Amino acid sequence: MITIIAAIDSNYGIGKNNQLIWHLPADLKRFKSKTTGHHIIMGRNTFESLGKALPNRTTIVISRNNNFQIPDGCILVDTLNKAIEIASTDDSPFIIGGAEIYKEAMPIAEKLEITHVHHAFEADAFFPEIDSTIWKEVSREDFKADEKNKYDYSFMTFVRI
Repeated sequence: MITIIAAIDSNYGIGKNNQLIWHLPADLKRFKSKTTGHHIIMGRNTFESLGKALPNRTTIVISRNNNFQIPDGCILVDTLNKAIEIASTDDSPFIIGGAEIYKEAMPIAEKLEITHVHHAFEADAFFPEIDSTIWKEVSREDFKADEKNKYDYSFMTFVRI
């Protein structure tokens, strides 16, 4: 089951200048718990924003630049299809960004794990619209801002109809 995992703001914003635009520890904890032990597929910009391979995950980076240098243990491919093929041994690989990879992956994903940050930020990268004729919300947990998480947020799961 191919799953897209993302954190989005009220306007579907996901980042600015190749960086996250908020700090939400609860989202980072959820991301780690969902993706640990699985293949994670990302574009080069997302990999560069992370700055390293994430532990206990198989990291697949998509780049058309064959000279892009990635650390040992990471896998470099030039298309999303090749990344999916490599991840086919995993029953639940995750697409983790960025905007172009999300857009390309939406037609083939079977599940969306979304953290909705209830705030509008200045963004230059956006998540594709979640079309309710294609996606059904199957779970949602709402949380209020607290001492660790500055914004109200919701954890939402969607499945393809």
